[in-house]
Amino acid sequence: MEIRKIVTVVEETYKDGEKMVAKPTRKAAAMAVIKNPFAGQYVDDLTELMEIGEQLGSTLAERAVKALGITKEEAESYGKGAIVGEKGELEHAAAILHPRLGKPFREEVGGGKAIIPSAKKLGGMGTGLDVPVHYKDAAFVRTHYDAMEVRIADAPRGDELVVALVVTDSGRPHPRIGGLQKSEIKGEDGLR
Repeated sequence: MEIRKIVTVVEETYKDGEKMVAKPTRKAAAMAVIKNPFAGQYVDDLTELMEIGEQLGSTLAERAVKALGITKEEAESYGKGAIVGEKGELEHAAAILHPRLGKPFREEVGGGKAIIPSAKKLGGMGTGLDVPVHYKDAAFVRTHYDAMEVRIADAPRGDELVVALVVTDSGRPHPRIGGLQKSEIKGEDGLR
């Protein structure tokens, strides 16, 4: 894996709407800009990208948790995403994000029974991506349905990919739409 750069961003919300937040809500994105080994060519076997995903699952999740200054167990929500430069294809992002990235990501956030929400797209330098997040152990916890926009001004170049993992230490500011609460989850099936 050839990494050009890693960027870590922390977003803290102190006020939402016209009301201060009792405890700031925080999200961290750790992003890697990597060379796409299959840029400009069609290849049937994408194992190399799957292996890269496994490596990045641990590295980026650890950075995001550390950026929030929390322990693994204090991580609440997660999500993943990738932007593919124009010489690549959407399946390159899928190969990184889906087969092997999840297990090490879950290990770095101290659990994660729920599916890891994801987004992927093709784009050039400066392309933004809204990485969806939800509660790591029960996908139906509405207070944690959210997203974090990520972008890197000079990436991805045509032969690169941007891979982003997002971790939060809380749900949205001022949640009040009802539904399953974090305190009510069973944590058995990743849904409720």
